[in-house]
Amino acid sequence: MKRYVILISGRGSNMESLLDAGLPGECVAVISNKPDAAGLASAAARGIQALAIDHKQFASREDFDAALAAEIESHAPDLVLLAGFMRILTDGFVRRFEGRLLNIHPSLLPLFPGVKTHAQALAAGVRLHGCTVHFVTPALDGGPIIAQAAVPVLAGDDEAALAARVLVEEHALYPRVARWHLDGRLRLIDGRVRLAGETAVRGALHAPAIG
Repeated sequence: MKRYVILISGRGSNMESLLDAGLPGECVAVISNKPDAAGLASAAARGIQALAIDHKQFASREDFDAALAAEIESHAPDLVLLAGFMRILTDGFVRRFEGRLLNIHPSLLPLFPGVKTHAQALAAGVRLHGCTVHFVTPALDGGPIIAQAAVPVLAGDDEAALAARVLVEEHALYPRVARWHLDGRLRLIDGRVRLAGETAVRGALHAPAIG
């Protein structure tokens, strides 16, 4: 059975959606960089090993990433899923897990990388917003796009309303993409996404077929 690890920093709503999806694999650990992350208790209640590696206890980003990578590798995962993990990872860490490290970002990349994406979308006056699942590379929020789901930006939207609408799509999209990887259908080859077969999802989709 395939094995996967989830990294979180907070409440873990995307973690919950992954765990509720019945993925074809076993979640062998949930790890947070914050000891008080609410998602840790939620994971532990499901019988999943949940632990924190506090980034504040390390002298450098490199030291933290080395400790995090060692812990992840101890679980021998086939896939590592960033689910609201609010740390910029070093190049060495990212390269160590190349092809098996996914992230979900709350915007239609390449628009609005970084944080406060919903505020950025409202300020820019875009008519569509959404979320993106991508392979993680050293470029911040710049890895190859796997799939995207879009929502309309409505008159009168504020950040909270728009964020809530996008979150619904995040919870649908991320488990779908994680399943593709665990099923062996999704690969990263020479920096490009390859997905065996076309699969429709809600919203916009970017998922090249192998061919």
